[in-house]
Formats: sequence, structure tokens, C-alpha cells
Amino acid sequence: MNITLFVNRIVRELLNGQKGKSLVAIAGAWGTLVGSRMIYPVLLPHLRESFNLSLTVAGFLITILLLGSALGQLPGGILADRYSERLVMIASAVIVAIALGFVSIVPSPLLLFIATGAVGVGQSLYPIARITILSDIYPDHLGSALGVTMATGDLGQTILPPIAGVLAVALTWQAGMTFLVPLLLLAAVCLWAVLPAKTSAGSSVTLSSASTTTLLSSLRQPNMAYMILILFLYILTWHSFTGFFPTYLVQEKGMSSSSASILFSAFFAFGIIVKPLSGAAYDRLGMRKSLIFVLLGPIIGLGLLPLLTEFWALATATALVSTMLGSGAITQSFLADTFPRRVRGTGLGIIRTSVSAVGATGPIVFGYIGDAGYFDEGYLILAGILVVVVILTINLPRQFSDQDEE
Repeated sequence: MNITLFVNRIVRELLNGQKGKSLVAIAGAWGTLVGSRMIYPVLLPHLRESFNLSLTVAGFLITILLLGSALGQLPGGILADRYSERLVMIASAVIVAIALGFVSIVPSPLLLFIATGAVGVGQSLYPIARITILSDIYPDHLGSALGVTMATGDLGQTILPPIAGVLAVALTWQAGMTFLVPLLLLAAVCLWAVLPAKTSAGSSVTLSSASTTTLLSSLRQPNMAYMILILFLYILTWHSFTGFFPTYLVQEKGMSSSSASILFSAFFAFGIIVKPLSGAAYDRLGMRKSLIFVLLGPIIGLGLLPLLTEFWALATATALVSTMLGSGAITQSFLADTFPRRVRGTGLGIIRTSVSAVGATGPIVFGYIGDAGYFDEGYLILAGILVVVVILTINLPRQFSDQDEE
């Protein structure tokens, strides 16, 4: 099939009628939520100055945010299976809005960490509900729908962090936090107005013995641990890179804070293109081929970063690294397709919570490496981790990795 015709057909099916309105509401709220998380790396130099934080402690703050973002995913998945994805996603947006308001007024590092954890927990309720409702709305094109949604997340990460950075410089870092509060509340209203109370494919189920057996059977599938390891190594690399990239550019490359935030946003801007294409590639080519393709660029880009100093050279390396943004659309679509509908939210919640919680330790380790004076070497380590991921992906048994091609 001609690739242009294929893409046009997918776009028409994604945006058709009420489906299109639901996709816009889900994606828009997700973009705002992810953008609210990614303002932290941009505001981190201001937070370090205000609360006198070392790089290691600043890394721990990012880890607290990421741990919060992991811990609520299992409860969010269970609630999505049991009640309504719409209510779970609305609660997520409202909790984050309230928590960001508290972050802006806390007087001590301890309260900063607690409020930041609440931001993460609020964000963690959304991802599984988003995947399960999209799998109901788009049963035949989940990869494409999820790719579009995740690309909108990158749009939020492209637009919102620079705004936060400008407000922090022109006014205060608190202004860079609180401007998101009304946007999150507006997103909650849109979700309430557009989404159905419960998707037709869902049902109010409890984790009965039959459901538990189904869940355990899915988790025990051959090589599921293999896939979880791939996801863990990717998330570890992702969190370590995004947590400190603006700080690295300012501290090691001598960039201004505004230039670093622009380059950081450009990283996510490339994802607006990469993620839909990656989701479509998963639907068409399968997991193995599409995942290897999006991870080759980051290996090169991360390896080049320590060697470069000029802005445009660093921008080129950033563009290469950005192709790893497509990994999420591929791996999460594959995992969603692995679980039966009645335990999909719970199964995804178990995997994402456990993997994200362990992967959240990356910024602490990376911050310690930076404090020790080995920031450049840290990026070479990340490149090496992605080489391992590619090797693991190449060696996935074909019946596991490419079952969707058969």
C-alpha cells in the first residue's frame, strides 16, 4: 500500500465523528499534564537556588516526581477497569492543578518534596486510563491513536517549559508553575464534556479469581520479562536524560538558561512528528523493526553530546536523540495488545508502576555522576544502555515480537 494513502486513511479514521472529539480531549489533557511535569527540569536551576539544592538532591527531587508518577499507575489502572476512565482522567488533572498551587507557596525543601510527590501521583492516574479508553475507541488502530496522543504530549512539552522559563526569568519561578493551573482545570472540563461515562467495551469488573488467573497468565507469557527489561532500560535512560539536559547545557556547555530551554523544547518538538510515525510503524511493521529504527538515532546523538560545543551542533545531536520518543508508542501499544480487555488496565498498571518506579532512580544516579564531575561520561553510559536495548530487541523471538505481523 502507498504510504501516503495509508497515512491519509489512518488520519481519517482517527478524526472521524465523536471519536475525533474524544481523541482531541484525551490528547489535549495529556499534553498539559506532561508539560506540567517537564517544567521541572527547566525550573530546576531556579529551585536549586531558592532551596540551596545540590545536583544530587535536585536529582532526588526529580526522582520523587517520577516515583509519584509511577506509584499511581496501578491504582489508576484498577480504577479504570472497575469504574470509569473519564473520572480517573478528570481526577488526575484536578489533583495536579491543586498540587502545583501548593508547590508555588511551600517555604521549605521538605514541603517542596511532598508537594512535588503529589504532582507526580496526580499525573500517574492518567496514562493507563488513557490507553484503555483509546483501545476501546480505536481497537484496530491503537498504535496510531496512542502515537497521536503521545505526540500531543510532546507538543505540551515543547510549548509549556519555555513559557515557564520565560515567566521564571521575567517574574518568579512560582509564576512559571501556576500558569498551568487554569489550563489543567480547563482540560478537566473538556474531558467531562466530551468523553462517555463508560466505554461500551468496558465493564465494572472486580479482580475475581477468573480475572486474576487471566492476568497471571498474561504476565507469564514467554519472554514477558524480556519485554519488561527493555521497557525498564528505556525508561531509565529517558528519565536520566530529560531530568538534567537543561542543567547540563547550562553548566557544561555554557548556554544561557533561555537557550537551554529552547533546545530542551526542540527535543520534544521533534517528537510531535516521531511519535505518530512510530505508532503507525508499529501498526504496519510490528514491534521489533519499528523499535530498532527509533533507537539508532539516540545512540549516535548521546555519544556525540560530550564532543560538541556549538549551538547548532548540539541541536543536531538533540534531534538524533529525540527519535527515542517514538519508543513509548511502540512498547505500550504492544503491551496493551498483550492483555485481554477486562484486565488490561490492571496489567498495564502493574508493569508501568514497577518499571517506572525502578527507572525513576536514574536521576539520582545521574545527578551524583554530575556532582562527581562526570556529566559527559554519563551521556556515554546512556548511549551504552540503548545499545543493550537494541541488542535485546534484535534477539526477541519472532513469534513474540512480530506476532502482530502474522
